[in-house]
Amino acid sequence: MIRLLSIILTLASGSAAAECRQALALGLDVSGSVDSREYRLQLDGLAAALQRPEVVQIILSDTSAPMRLAIFEWSEPGHQRLLLDWTAIRSVSDLRKIAALLNRTKRSAAPRGTAVGSAMLFGADLLSDHTECWKRTLDLSGDGKHNLGTHPREAKTALLPTAITINGLVIGADDPSHGDKRYVQVGELSAYYNAWVILGPDAFVEVALGFDAYEDAMTRKLIRELEGLILSDAGPFVLP
Repeated sequence: MIRLLSIILTLASGSAAAECRQALALGLDVSGSVDSREYRLQLDGLAAALQRPEVVQIILSDTSAPMRLAIFEWSEPGHQRLLLDWTAIRSVSDLRKIAALLNRTKRSAAPRGTAVGSAMLFGADLLSDHTECWKRTLDLSGDGKHNLGTHPREAKTALLPTAITINGLVIGADDPSHGDKRYVQVGELSAYYNAWVILGPDAFVEVALGFDAYEDAMTRKLIRELEGLILSDAGPFVLP
């Protein structure tokens, strides 16, 4: 199969565009509502999702125009910690190194507040230097609504001209004893992200019922974010 989409995008965007298929910034919530166990489930879940064969196949579908990845943590305004600076992913080895980095990352002291709007602006700033990429995406994981700093609706309005996409991964309560309240809580948070956070024509919100379900939710989200830019008909990918 001729990689028609690759040719079209290259002609439309110039030769520089061939250097970057997608810039993806992942923001992880480390506010006070996230305890030490949940923190570990979040980082280790992301590490595992990045090594799922179906995700690896998509990420490495066109290494001539590699995906670029950055990962940061966020809580209150002014508190964002960059865990992974922009990295072009060209091999399974690159993904394994990123996973190992996440697995050994220790939690640092973080304020308790939840500044969703500030995280949106920080992630957008990270993406601002990658205008040559065919697509620029910010993905925010969070288990609560904004309570400090710039409101997400204000951040969203400010970011409308940037042509970036913002997706969300909302995380519900872990305690099964909450019963139906868990579904109500995560439903409300999903509606909140749909209204005030996500941005762009293809933007969406993925849902994890609890942090135990984070790895599977992150896997679904990565596949949905990246599959639109698959440019080859490679067969099933098998990790060596």
